[in-house]
Formats: sequence, structure tokens, C-alpha cells
Amino acid sequence: MKLLLFSLLVASAVAAPSTLPRFRRGHSRIVGGQDASPGQFPYQLSLQDTTFGTFSPFCGAIVYTPDTMICAAHCVDGENVTHPQNLRIVAGELTFNVDEGTEQARDLVSIVKHAGFNYHTVENDISLLKVSPPLDFNEYVSGVTLPAQYQNFDGDAVVSGWGTLSQGGFAPATLQFVSVPIVSDAECRKSYGEDQIFPSMICAGIEGKDTCQGDSGGPMMCGDYLCGITSWGHGCAHKGYPGVYTEVSYYVDWIHQHE
Repeated sequence: MKLLLFSLLVASAVAAPSTLPRFRRGHSRIVGGQDASPGQFPYQLSLQDTTFGTFSPFCGAIVYTPDTMICAAHCVDGENVTHPQNLRIVAGELTFNVDEGTEQARDLVSIVKHAGFNYHTVENDISLLKVSPPLDFNEYVSGVTLPAQYQNFDGDAVVSGWGTLSQGGFAPATLQFVSVPIVSDAECRKSYGEDQIFPSMICAGIEGKDTCQGDSGGPMMCGDYLCGITSWGHGCAHKGYPGVYTEVSYYVDWIHQHE
């Protein structure tokens, strides 16, 4: 996705907000954050491709129940839905390439992608990942709490992931997190265009603090609740362009129906 970054940015310089390129935030990291500590984010997952035996992470994901994880639909779009055996999640991880003794790796056995997911508009960007055997919950691995259906949030949220530290920059080895202010739909539409931000999306971020590529599918927490799933945005941490997240409260009933 980022291979098209240069040409897309050139095009966006002369484009109206309604035609801004959407950068799905797979293959990137947190901007303006800090290192997490062991067990600080027990619901954080890395989603890894095992096709070539390299176990390379390309998205985040979120622990919900011991055998059901929450993710963005665009992270598992295409052949991944019919070939989940090429993917795995790792829970309890803090630093890549370091065996901390808290990690739990699980293979995916099925993927439930929202039937209404639209790759072009990034609407309904949510999926459920089924794993086997179930995770063992402990102080390093546990699930998130869902909000009520259509529950609203404001104030600040916390996002986390192993995405790049800047747009096109390097990725850290240690899990990063940052607090970002939630932006109203009205303000977000002023940046992206009236027809780009759906009611089922929530925006958050400020210049210098944002999610980035590779953070896709990871959590946005509002207090004790999972309020968002990292989805897309125009660049990373750009002034006037907050990150755009799937608003989880719009999908609580859907999650319950498919968990």
C-alpha cells in the first residue's frame, strides 16, 4: 500500500478533500508515542504472515475472547479469508525478536469479514479472527470490554501498535502507545470531505501523534472500552488529518452474532 505513497501524495496535492487517498494502516506504526511496559496492553496482538516461514507482522489485532480476536477487514481481505492457515496471531508480546516467555502464538482457523466491507470507502472495516487452541488468559494476555451498542465517546483515547514511528520511517522493536484526542465527525469531515466519513467511523489524532501503517487492526481504547479499530487516514500525524477508526459501538450486535 505504501509503495504508492509518492504518486498518491502528488495527486492529493491538487485533489479536493473528497478525493484524498486512503492509506490503510497495515504495515506501519505509532507516531509520537512511547514504549509500553510488560502487560500494559494485554489485549494487543500482532497479526503475522507465515507463508514464507518468516512470521513477519503486518497488522495489529485485538483479543476479545480466548478464541475470538477483533481486527480490521482490510488486513484480511482477499485470499486470506479462504486461506486463514497462512496467518497467525501472537499475544503477550512486547518486543519483537526477544523471547520474553509471555508470548502465545495461535494459528487462525477461520476469518469472519463483515459482508458490507468496502475496500474503496473502507466502510465496515471490521473482522473476527478465530484461533485454535484458545489463548490462556493471564496478566499478560486478556480480552477487551466492548461498549454498548451506539455508545458515544469523547475526550482522549489510547492507541497502540508496532507500526512505523513516522510516515515512511522505521519501525520500533518494542510496542508503542500514544494518547490522542477524539475529533468530532463534523470536524473530521471538514478535513476528509462530507462523503468520506461514515457514522460508523470515529476520528482521533493531532499533529505529531497518530497511528500509521502497520498499526491497522489494532486497538483504540476509551477508558476501559474498545471504542475503535485502527483503519485508515491521509498520511500519518499530518496537521488537520486525524486517524480514522472503525467505531466499535456500531458493531457490537454484529460481533455478538458472529463470535
